[in-house]
Amino acid sequence: MRYLHRRLIAFDLDGTLVESRRDLADSANDLIVELGGEPLAVDAIAGMVGEGAGLLVRRALDAAGLISTEGSREDDGSALRRFLEIYDTRLLNHTFVYDGIEEVVRLARSHASAAVLTNKPLAASERILAAFGLRDLFDEVIGGDGPHPRKPDPTSLVALMTRAGAGPADTLLVGDSTVDLDTARRASARCCLVTYGFGFGRAQLTSEEWTAGNAASLRRVIEEFVTG
Repeated sequence: MRYLHRRLIAFDLDGTLVESRRDLADSANDLIVELGGEPLAVDAIAGMVGEGAGLLVRRALDAAGLISTEGSREDDGSALRRFLEIYDTRLLNHTFVYDGIEEVVRLARSHASAAVLTNKPLAASERILAAFGLRDLFDEVIGGDGPHPRKPDPTSLVALMTRAGAGPADTLLVGDSTVDLDTARRASARCCLVTYGFGFGRAQLTSEEWTAGNAASLRRVIEEFVTG
């Protein structure tokens, strides 16, 4: 793969580019009901998102009281597989791109190599991006089921940096959670947390890190990043 820029701007997917909490929650609740439990609140499940589908399933089943002291029902992978089957049928029911985000990505792409770095499985990530006409805006998409460990392990981000020829000071990771912040820090990269995302929580940021409350403020962060 050939890159034209020596900067890299990588975006998280859920809670950063797209609002997907309803489809994720509905899928998890379908699984919970199938296993004999009571549905959880959408926001409760949204707070479990960010570290991969396996952890989402484990946390949801635990919260629904469906994990016994002897072990979890998804230990053999059956619950995770079933969740992914359900989610595949719900992937685009309620999910949408945040207002102004396509324009932000186009701006990022005009100044840097652009990538998606998510813990969501790759196939689902690619489908969502393609459905909203975003896939061609990114040089690369890395999902959580690839050869590298999931975020906050920095290996995937470092691999993107290497392929883009970008050093840590020329790399910006845009995400919505402390998982993204930790990933950027472990790679010695810059970070912007979007406060509109459903994974956002209070975090102590340095002078080299930003927050953005909407697409317009994220645009200003990117402009500062590429000119600073």
